[in-house]
Parts: sequence; C-alpha cells; structure tokens
Amino acid sequence: MSKFYSAEEVAKHNNEESLWVIFNDRVYDVTDFSKDHPGGDDVVLEYAGKDITEIMSDKLSHDHSEAAFEMMDDYLIGTLEGSELGNGPIRHLEGMRASLHRRRVGLLEKEVEYKTYTKEDFFPSITDTKADVKVHQFLDLNKPLVPQMLTMKFTKEHYLEQVHKPRYLNRPAEFFGISWLEPLSKTVWWVVPTIWLPYVIYNFFKSLSYGNTLATVSFFFFGMFIWTFLEYGLHRFLFHYDDRMPENQLMFLLHFVLHGFHHYLPMDRLRLVVPPTLFVALAYPWISLAHLLFPPMMAYGVVAGGMFGYICYDMTHYYVHHAKVISFHFTEMKKYHLAHHYKDFEAGYGITSKLWDYVFKTVLTYN
Repeated sequence: MSKFYSAEEVAKHNNEESLWVIFNDRVYDVTDFSKDHPGGDDVVLEYAGKDITEIMSDKLSHDHSEAAFEMMDDYLIGTLEGSELGNGPIRHLEGMRASLHRRRVGLLEKEVEYKTYTKEDFFPSITDTKADVKVHQFLDLNKPLVPQMLTMKFTKEHYLEQVHKPRYLNRPAEFFGISWLEPLSKTVWWVVPTIWLPYVIYNFFKSLSYGNTLATVSFFFFGMFIWTFLEYGLHRFLFHYDDRMPENQLMFLLHFVLHGFHHYLPMDRLRLVVPPTLFVALAYPWISLAHLLFPPMMAYGVVAGGMFGYICYDMTHYYVHHAKVISFHFTEMKKYHLAHHYKDFEAGYGITSKLWDYVFKTVLTYN
C-alpha cells in the first residue's frame, strides 16, 4: 500500500542530505539522484521540498526525455496526502503523459466554469470572440470553423489545449460556411428518436417473428448492455484519441469534426446529438458484425437493443447539457458529465452510467 505524505512533511526535506519533491501528486526521494543530475545538484536543490509538476511540464525551461520521467519511478516513496491519486480508482498516467495531463487540467482550472459547473443553474458566459482569437491564436468564432481547420497550422499540443478549453456563443457556430452543406452539420435532438425508434421497432419485431418472445427480450437487453460498452469505448478511444493522434493537420480536423468541436463549443444545441449521416457510418460496421456473429433471431434482437441504447445515450447527453434534470440518477450524471468537460476530459467517459469507468478505472471524482 502506498504511503501518504502531507505537503508540509515533504517541505521539511529541502536540503542535500534529504531531498524530496512532489510530481503529479506523488512523492519522490531524489537525494541520491541529485548528485548525478546532468544539470548539477544545484538545479535540483532549488526545488527541494516543492512541487515540480509545473516546471517538469515546461518544455521551454526544462525539457526532459521520456526516459527521464521513467527514471523517476526508482525514487518513488509515496503519494501526496489528500490527492485524488490516493482516493479510489485512478487512471495509470505516468511520465510525460501525466505531466501533459496536469498542465491541461491546470488550464481548465483557470476557467470560471471550473468552479461553477456543479451549480443547478449553471450556464456559462458568452465568449468575447475578438479577444479570444487574439489571445489564444486559435479559431475565429466569427468565421466558418472547418475551413480554418484546413488552412491553419498549429502543433498538436496547442490544438489539444485549445480545443478542450470551452467557448460559448449565443448562436450556432458556422461550421462549413457553405449554405447547402451547413444544414448537414446541424441536428435538433428530436431527430434522433424520430429516425431511429422505427428502426428499433422493426428489428425487435423481426426478432419476434421467429416465435420466441422471451429470447427476443433477452437479446434486446443484451444489445443494450453491448451498447454501454460501445458508448464507453467509442468515447474514450475514438472520440478522445488525443495523444495517439499523429502530428497532422488533417488528423486534427478529423478529431475536431468527430468530437473536438463538442469540447470546444459544448453548449451548441444543434451539434450535440450525432447527425444521422455520421451515425450511419459509425453504426453500419457494428450492425453488420452482429449479423455475422449471431443467428438472425439473435442479431435482430441485439441490434434493436443496441440501437435503443444509443437513443438513450444521445437523449441523455442532450438532457444533461440543456435541461434542469430530475434528481433521480440524472442530477449526478449531469455533474459527472460536466466535470468531464470542465475538470478532467481524460476521465469520466460514461454518459448514461459510470459502469465501465469503474471497470477500467477512469472514474472522475469531483467536489
């Protein structure tokens, strides 16, 4: 079991005879290492007893290799008292990944919404678009966004920092800037049940036509269970393929269109549920796989349940963003999902439930 140390206790170890530091809420005894530090022990001694997370994350002043971060594991002695790392399930972020994560979360902490998202009447302030583009050197919210993504050049690090910093407009953003194409990027919430509920009913009755009601109902709920896993997996590994993304402008655009836009403008009502055309592209392989793996009766039942699970997901997603939710279940899921936007976008991937976050140790804790 990891030993816990308070910040005050770490601060006492601030000399060359006993030199401790804090990095990403973990405590390291680097007394021996300081003597062999390539930059000299004076550099390490300067930060003795302190939190070095920010300075280790600063590539301009202290650029470290991945090997340097891995080397720190040899000097790990415990966890900072009161940190989230020591309370409940955690994600295993180490080295440079943990350092990058801390810096990105640090940017969110500077936003007003970081402190207000749990309030029942939460609603963010409208962004000053002219000041925003001037200060952050990112997208101009007064112009079509996709053409800018195609023409602008920025590093992956800058893109990820900015796309996860929420902005707000009092109107839908202009996506393509082409009059006939723009409506394809907008979807009102009721389109989802209108289009896909008939498909759910069709598949359910196709399964029923084989004459075993109990089996059809069982396959339907099995399909819903499968959807919960897909909901988590797609959100975490496809929509948030952030650091696995190649340093390529077209990949930035793909990330932006799939999900980055939602974190950039999380309150855009017309781009919150999945557009039918995009969902067809995402769902077709899974529906085909169901018919490949299962006999027809089971395949129809599973597809009906999975599609119904998707409808529940998209409706819940819209509901927690834009409604005063009922207290049962949804109050907690609203706070949980908004925490994903405003506190830590690398945790809390579940929208309808926390089930798979618990299984894969990505549960998001918040105050």
